[in-house]
Amino acid sequence: MKPGIPKGTRDFSSTQVARRNFIFNTIKQAFEVYGFQPIETPSFENSSTLMGKYGEEGDRLIFKILNSGDYLNKVNENLLSAKDSNKVTTQISEKALRYDLTVPFARYVVQHQNEITFPFKRYQIQPVWRADRPQKGRFREFYQCDADVVGSDSLWQEVEFVQLYDSVFSKLNVKGTTIKINNRKILSGIAEVIGAKDKLIDFTVALDKLDKIGKDGVVKEMLSKDISEEAIEKVQPLFDFTGSNADKLASLKSMLSDSEEGLKGVEELTFVINSIAELGLQTATLELDVTLARGLNYYTGAIFEVAAPEEVKIGSIGGGGRYDDLTGIFGLKDVSGVGISFGLDRIYLVMEELGLFEEVELPKPKILFLNFDEKESLTKMKAITELRANGIKTELYPDLAVSNNQQKKQWKYVDKRGIEFVITSVEEDKFKFKNTETRDEKFLTIKEIIKLIQ
Repeated sequence: MKPGIPKGTRDFSSTQVARRNFIFNTIKQAFEVYGFQPIETPSFENSSTLMGKYGEEGDRLIFKILNSGDYLNKVNENLLSAKDSNKVTTQISEKALRYDLTVPFARYVVQHQNEITFPFKRYQIQPVWRADRPQKGRFREFYQCDADVVGSDSLWQEVEFVQLYDSVFSKLNVKGTTIKINNRKILSGIAEVIGAKDKLIDFTVALDKLDKIGKDGVVKEMLSKDISEEAIEKVQPLFDFTGSNADKLASLKSMLSDSEEGLKGVEELTFVINSIAELGLQTATLELDVTLARGLNYYTGAIFEVAAPEEVKIGSIGGGGRYDDLTGIFGLKDVSGVGISFGLDRIYLVMEELGLFEEVELPKPKILFLNFDEKESLTKMKAITELRANGIKTELYPDLAVSNNQQKKQWKYVDKRGIEFVITSVEEDKFKFKNTETRDEKFLTIKEIIKLIQ
């Protein structure tokens, strides 16, 4: 069989790993500057923890894990005969790979509530899995870099998350990002005033696809979900909502004058947008996008999404929002939270396309001991042990050279890896030390080598 990997997954070369670590470290440093603490949760959760938290579409994208052993043995024969996959799945799969980091975080908060000091600011950088259709910038296994605050309903948290996005993308030199913001209360208010409150989820899921399937596609999907033509007619102005953030807020205030919830959303957005206008951003732009819905059921307030610079055609590179009672589904009521996520894999693609990665220096030994004489091997290994104890990256070329060609192979290895210093031979307690850049050679003791390198 020809070896391969599942669709939507990738191998990473040493250079790619180094570049990804650069992004990870930049995000991590920003998280810690803003006061977030790290946690980790398992790669898989109980299915009951995940299912029903992401809406119907999200549930379909969760990777289920088959129970171990003879998992079909206890399944009801009638269910198998009926080929009802949804009901069979609940009996053969009790666990699932995590879909995101937010729901596992909510579970963590409830489970560890007596150990946590609220408000609790956490960050988490781990892989997640989604059974999505792979395409550019969309993978089945990918990393999320999340930051959340639970235990505070202050809108200053939303303001800080806008600043955090701006800070990270500025440090990565990804200039021209657009931080889109909306509020779930506004969407609820719109659904209310057009008479489609009972279709809120269908309405927001369809509206969120405007940039992917266009106005006609959204209208078609809304009609298919039994949202009336009259309601769709009332919502038409949202498809072409233009002007400054202030203009949009004024239009929304007028449109939602009969919805208390909608006006509350406008008030919250006004605070965040005006605060950012006063504080300023480095390289990003904050834009009110009334079609932004992010089809996750748990959002209740602000919704964020970050668009890459215009010259790069790719999906969102970050997103998040406010969830007033996510922990309530696990028994801890009235704990408000808000969080954002960075899409590492898409950020990588954006930086690659814009040529923003500097030359990456891969890990390599500072000194390589060549292996030309078997009698010297133990002496060299003792020296290597001492050099490593002093924090100097050192290696012995593993294979003994027994011919000129094999010696040339070792020198070629030195050249290809760009190794700066080489030890070729040993005489008593001194080592023949060569600088590969200057070609200088001299005999030095280990203590002299350590002093020279350090």
